[in-house]
Amino acid sequence: MGFEEGIGKERGGVGVGYQFLTRRKQVDSKRARADVGHQLAKALSVSQLVAIGVGTTIGAGVYVLVGTVAREHTGPALTISFLIAGIAAALSAFCYAELASRCPSAGSAYHYSYICVGEGVAWIIGWALILEYTIGGSAVARGISPNLALVFGGPESLPSYLQRIHIPGIDIIVDPCAAILVLFVTGLLCLGIKESTFIQAIITALNVCVLLFVIIAGGYIGFKTGWVGYTVSGGYFPYGINGVLAGSATVFFAYIGFDSVASTAEEVKNPQRDLPLGIATALSVCCLLYMAVSAVVVGLVPYFAMDPDTPISSAFTRNDVQWAVYLVTSGAILALCSALMGSLLPQPRILMAMARDGLLPSFFSDVNERTQVPVKSTILTGIFAASLAFFMDVSQLAGMVSVGTLLAFTIVAVSILILRYVPPREVPLPASLHESIESVSFRYSSNQRHDDGTSQAIPKESADSPLIVKEINKGTKLMVHHKQFCFGYRLEISYVTFELCIASSSTYIKSHENLSETTRRQRAAWSIASVCVGVLILTTSASYSFLPSVLRYTTCSAGGLLLVVGLSVLSWIDQDDARHTFGHTGGFICPFVPFLPICCILVNAYLLVNLGAGTWFRVSLWLLLGVFVYLFYGRTHSSLTDVVYVPTAHVKEIYRTSECVA
Repeated sequence: MGFEEGIGKERGGVGVGYQFLTRRKQVDSKRARADVGHQLAKALSVSQLVAIGVGTTIGAGVYVLVGTVAREHTGPALTISFLIAGIAAALSAFCYAELASRCPSAGSAYHYSYICVGEGVAWIIGWALILEYTIGGSAVARGISPNLALVFGGPESLPSYLQRIHIPGIDIIVDPCAAILVLFVTGLLCLGIKESTFIQAIITALNVCVLLFVIIAGGYIGFKTGWVGYTVSGGYFPYGINGVLAGSATVFFAYIGFDSVASTAEEVKNPQRDLPLGIATALSVCCLLYMAVSAVVVGLVPYFAMDPDTPISSAFTRNDVQWAVYLVTSGAILALCSALMGSLLPQPRILMAMARDGLLPSFFSDVNERTQVPVKSTILTGIFAASLAFFMDVSQLAGMVSVGTLLAFTIVAVSILILRYVPPREVPLPASLHESIESVSFRYSSNQRHDDGTSQAIPKESADSPLIVKEINKGTKLMVHHKQFCFGYRLEISYVTFELCIASSSTYIKSHENLSETTRRQRAAWSIASVCVGVLILTTSASYSFLPSVLRYTTCSAGGLLLVVGLSVLSWIDQDDARHTFGHTGGFICPFVPFLPICCILVNAYLLVNLGAGTWFRVSLWLLLGVFVYLFYGRTHSSLTDVVYVPTAHVKEIYRTSECVA
């Protein structure tokens, strides 16, 4: 029947080959979750998901990016840059929405890539996300204390135990305020997902009120003063279209955060409905607020006169509204606090998902019986993030946050292509079900035998194509070619005649369809690979301006050709019918496949390539450490080391058989 032992049973050694990198897990079901102990609380609705998404996304970036990007890239056209970046982020949001509703379990992009791509890629994504959320949370915490000091009148106005202290000799500036804030937020997250989300929703609502004040009050001042920022001599596009696109690439990172919504998928009451709505609403709210704030601020002050550090506050100060500085600074603090909660929320759940799969120690998968959150993981990650925020100036490491996010966005888009065209046809089941698997396998093998001995017609086939005949009378397996013999009857297969053979025409037709489906899947798989390789070559050669012109244009052409060929084939062939039943059905379906996921891959790959050599060097060291952890622990302790892979269509029957046996 084709049931095969899972790759594994190699706990003691390195194993043969690298097939363990491609083993894929099953979409979590209620039956599978029943075996993992205490469950996460089903407590989140759409409004709470929106609060998480908006609160995590709108950090202090909007209070700073407006001035920097307008001065250096866009001028008054900053609003257009935010719109383009929002559309680019929406490409990833569409992909996340489908996968989150189909596979509503903790782990976000790690979980999706483990199901669709394989264990090796899933480990890299999970390991990169751990780095992203740790550094991201620490960086946010380090940004709170300077803003807090401004509210109290300066750095010296804070209590002595909260002030930054420079340690001579080792040139380190410790930040007790940042560490205390991280530990405080960690305590809130341990109370429960409903309680922590309620607090985050209040903070997010206050931050949105501050931004609405900026929009309304700034708009009133703008109409009163004549919008001087839009009357500059350079016009609306002083840096041209290239400047607008460069600004879009910069402000794109202001939209990072909606993936935190996907990490809470297991705690959503109705994930098929609420997750897509939560992601879409959060991203839409953020985009509208960004565009409105930027439109007002660049209209109040000429772009070349903006303060790059405090553009919004300085805009009100120039118009004699000094008291608004305190309100805007308070908004920045609220935004940072909400972003800190959003940064620390997903990491324990990713650790929990990886521990459930055996790739990390089971310590991380423990869920507290009372609060129904992974308290141990939350406390450990909080202590680590607080230590990092206390001792290190993580601003230089901020670029590493983008690597994890963009890698996750890219692999989620690739997972959509795999899900639609080559979804897994086999799923792993535990070896404890071996008896039930053998029973079902024997039953299907027996049903395929035809002992009635009746002769049936075989359809015609081309002369150069082999005809596979399975289960010919009495179970004999035979490969029949053109003009060969079948039980003494000479087969003359042509375009005109039909000959009789003791076989089942339905078996032939089924075999022929299987051959066609196999061919389709092979073409789809090669096309997806062609798209990925083409995007990598195209974005790399287009970004490396130091290459000779001939080499650069040649490689760009080659990459573009691979991309176009892969896209054309995927557009031409049919998608897999199994996509209709993959995972939890009835949720959101990503539109415009394969165009939308491929555009998403292209955008994220371009941003990844342009992050800089220094960032990639530091990230590579972290990923190399992750490879060693996986090889010496995760690979041998994976829950897929002792499984049997069975066709998806027979999983329910195998479980029913096991229940009957029990």
